[in-house]
Amino acid sequence: MRTPLLRSLAALLAAGGAALLPATALAAPTPSPGATPVNRAGTSFLGATPISAGQPVRVDASIGDHLYWSLPATAGQVREVTATVTFPKGRSGPSTWTVDVFDGLRRRQACTAGAQTPTVDAKATSVTLGCTLREVRPWAEPWSADPLPGTYVVRLSVIDLPEPDLGAPIDVDLLVGTIADRGSSADDGELAAPLVPNTKAGTVLNAVPPVDPEADDESDPLADWLPDLGSRWVWTGIGGVLAAVAGVCGFAVTRRPRRR
Repeated sequence: MRTPLLRSLAALLAAGGAALLPATALAAPTPSPGATPVNRAGTSFLGATPISAGQPVRVDASIGDHLYWSLPATAGQVREVTATVTFPKGRSGPSTWTVDVFDGLRRRQACTAGAQTPTVDAKATSVTLGCTLREVRPWAEPWSADPLPGTYVVRLSVIDLPEPDLGAPIDVDLLVGTIADRGSSADDGELAAPLVPNTKAGTVLNAVPPVDPEADDESDPLADWLPDLGSRWVWTGIGGVLAAVAGVCGFAVTRRPRRR
């Protein structure tokens, strides 16, 4: 009688535990059907290669390269980044890899799950990295670092390795998935504009700016010969006066009295 009862209780506990597990632990990013693979990566924040969720990435690179990709995210989404780096045979020592995610203001975002900085030995042929971001919020206080809607940048790099292994060829497979998409939550606020990196350079002025003729006529010719009074001239003058006073006092103290 006890055995069937215990089995039933164990089955109920297992079912309840599976129901209590979050969806993030059961779901995994998969490539979208018909998505165009990406075979390149950027080398800086401004040159990050744009990708989308479910778009597979396959890149040939070298150990020591910093690889950048950019992806959009809206409020309510939970993004997951997975990457696999395949090594050549004959490495000389262990290496440590990292995957970092930055928002539009280049603030490094925390990962709630995944092997963000794994270390593998010299005999390993590959390493798998992962990072699950927090849910993107529709708004946040200016002083907080909460993830906000906009463009995010993923960076894959190696942070520790033997110097002889630097420059060896590697294969990188990366995929970004959406674990959850709850839409705009019940937060009482909305971001005015998405946080998107400014990739447009400013205007360069090659010509000398024109001089206003009226302002030139109003200038005093005598004032042009006088230097601009600033803290440097003030302290230089004070130092000169103090040096003169010190010289006179020193001469008065050290001079010999006249003999009659």
